[in-house]
Amino acid sequence: VAILATVYVLSGLLHLVDSEAYPPPLFMLFSGGLMLGAVFMATDMVASPITPLGVVIYGFIIGLLVVVIRIWGGLPEGVMYAILLANAISPHIDNWIQPRVYGTSKSAKGI
Repeated sequence: VAILATVYVLSGLLHLVDSEAYPPPLFMLFSGGLMLGAVFMATDMVASPITPLGVVIYGFIIGLLVVVIRIWGGLPEGVMYAILLANAISPHIDNWIQPRVYGTSKSAKGI
């Protein structure tokens, strides 16, 4: 849901800025493999984050990369590359979002 919402909002904003240069949001949603990628490829349990907030951030990153690759990149289909790049930073999202263990402090990690 976060992937599709991000693509819709970002492409809608770009379409409002210049409707002749940027395609409408529904075209961005229904063209290419965005639906297939959002439903089947990005939901891989091995590569996606574990925490609920991490999953939302992961979806936002994929949606942002899809819009950037499709509009300013040379590829009309950027879903595969967006998912690949988001999978590469997925462990970092988990480390950043993961809650601290109760009773520990941040300075105790280096000991």
